[in-house]
Amino acid sequence: MIQIFEVYSIVGWVGVIFIIVAYIFFSQKKLRIDYVLYHLLNFLGAAGLIVSTFATVSWPALALSLIFAAISIAYIIKILGTKPNYRDLRE
Repeated sequence: MIQIFEVYSIVGWVGVIFIIVAYIFFSQKKLRIDYVLYHLLNFLGAAGLIVSTFATVSWPALALSLIFAAISIAYIIKILGTKPNYRDLRE
């Protein structure tokens, strides 16, 4: 039977995977900094780490994960609130 500590650990590892995938896609130029998906992957990764680090009482890592999640949310809100750039239709 899976113990509760193992569940927190699994959630943390899934979070790590989300962050690594976002970074790999960003490095390969498949995702850009102005893509919601990039920040969503980072947010989900940070959320997984928040759960894991809270459960394991790792306060410095928890603080970093909270800040990382807040930055991701701020950029998602900024991107969603930005109107797309349209080309001049007179060309």
